[in-house]
Amino acid sequence: MLETLSKVFSNNPLIVSFAVIGITMYVAYVLSDKLTKGRIHGSAIAIILGLLLAYIGGVLTGGEKGLADISIFAGIGLMGGGMLRDFAIVATSFGASFDEIKKAGKNGVAALFIGVILSFVVGVAIAYAFGYRDPISLTTIGAGTATYIVGPVTGAAIGASSEVITISIAAGLVKSILTMIGTPFIAKYIGLNNPRSAMVYGGLMGTTSGVAAGLAATDPKLVPYGAVTATFYTGLGVLLAPSVLYLMTKAIFG
Repeated sequence: MLETLSKVFSNNPLIVSFAVIGITMYVAYVLSDKLTKGRIHGSAIAIILGLLLAYIGGVLTGGEKGLADISIFAGIGLMGGGMLRDFAIVATSFGASFDEIKKAGKNGVAALFIGVILSFVVGVAIAYAFGYRDPISLTTIGAGTATYIVGPVTGAAIGASSEVITISIAAGLVKSILTMIGTPFIAKYIGLNNPRSAMVYGGLMGTTSGVAAGLAATDPKLVPYGAVTATFYTGLGVLLAPSVLYLMTKAIFG
């Protein structure tokens, strides 16, 4: 029986990967609802579970691709590869409307550029403090500080190592969780109580899951406004980090 199941799973790796990801997402959202009352978004918990599974897969097999090194989970390597990753990012961009960004006005646009560049600079400074000196690693970790999507996209584009890309994802994940937890506590001190301030906040912080969960815990009515600019933040980061910001980093540290 087990041998038959193993053969079926090995012959249909991509289908198995969709099932594994679906189950992981379901468990993550249940944990988010039951343990944190939604304060830590399900997507962040799903990423933590994914990293944990990848670690377990690496330990068990001694390989380099995490859970994908186990034959019945080989489809996860394809699902998490560059093709479907880029497709997901493009699909996200299609969900955003340029008319919506206009509602944020000049403050929202300024918040987007300030948020991306400020996060990038902080990430580069932290990476430099931890001993990284080459422009590729500095740029990738700096981009990861923007969001955990911008980091791996940038790293893949400029040829960063798997280790550095993983660090960039971890940096973005930490930022996302801190945003989720910290937003309700700082909201009253920064005037985060209306749609316009929510748009500016989303543009500054960028992490869509972090902003959405943080605003949901603050005032659910503000979530769509913060999520709009946070979505554009990711797109802007993907455009700037592997191009302009990388060239600037290379000019300084190269």
